[in-house]
Amino acid sequence: MSRTIIVTGTDTDIGKTVFAAGLAGALGAAYWKPIQAGLDDGSDADRVARLGVEQILPSAYVLQTPCSPHRAAEIDGIAIDPARLALPTVDGALVVEGAGGVLVPVTRDLLFADLFARWRQPVVLVARTGLGTINHSLLSIEALRVRDVPILGIAFIGEAVEDSEATIAAIGGVRRLGRLPRLAPLDPKTLGAAFAEAFDLADFA
Repeated sequence: MSRTIIVTGTDTDIGKTVFAAGLAGALGAAYWKPIQAGLDDGSDADRVARLGVEQILPSAYVLQTPCSPHRAAEIDGIAIDPARLALPTVDGALVVEGAGGVLVPVTRDLLFADLFARWRQPVVLVARTGLGTINHSLLSIEALRVRDVPILGIAFIGEAVEDSEATIAAIGGVRRLGRLPRLAPLDPKTLGAAFAEAFDLADFA
């Protein structure tokens, strides 16, 4: 398979990195996190590598401060140049993970959704299933649509909440790709098995 898929989320710490690792592993894809902000718990690239993804591309920016990239860069004394955020060329598939949610600022005048619009590649929106997800998911879908960003579908993380998942897909007019449960233990074997059971790879082709 040769394609690029962008993985973004409705919020931070919802399981987006785990989903990105599962998708990259299932597709045999390379993984790229263009901006890493915060290293207190290690980088997302390190976590993806521990989950079995072999080809990890270096981030364009690695910021020490754990906050929105625009502010982390200012605190760290780094100027983010959007020209360095062009999609890399790889042999085969590429999974790209954004930081936080759709409207997280990359700089003071560039949001991740704006970057996705420049890239013109399909986006998977990752959403939790808990309370508040309908509002957050529909707002994220609207922010992507207004920028004409192609949405491949929505993937849920957590325990099944059938009505919320179906409502988001119906009102948002997006494909419901599946749901990845929280895994314990979380390792390459459990993630690979859970991802294969929860998702149809044909939806990502």
